[in-house]
Amino acid sequence: MVLDVLLDRRPHVGVAGALWAAGERGACRLSLSAHAVTTIFYLASRQRDAKSARAAVEALLAVFTVATVDEKVLRRAATLEMPDFEDAVTAAAAERAGCDAVVTRNLADYDASPLSAIDPATALAWLEVGE
Repeated sequence: MVLDVLLDRRPHVGVAGALWAAGERGACRLSLSAHAVTTIFYLASRQRDAKSARAAVEALLAVFTVATVDEKVLRRAATLEMPDFEDAVTAAAAERAGCDAVVTRNLADYDASPLSAIDPATALAWLEVGE
């Protein structure tokens, strides 16, 4: 979702941008795992340049809280039966941060997640029902 906004990925940027805007106006709390911030910086700098990547990180930190990734989160991630360890770390960090769900377009890799995984459109609809 975040990269859809930062890299203007069509056709996903519309829904992702609406969800980001919901976070900006305080309709929901958006969080990213700490390791996601470094990954986003890396990908944004490769797609654009380091200056743009730094601006992207500043924009993220203005809207998203950062879910801690520490030894406890890594140990929890290691117990999850998820195919991708990076996704397991994201799920474990979200669980520890008290998140309600993981928002991703990569739903299949979160089948063994301790939290529900929902796509951005579902997350946006969920917010609209609650408002």
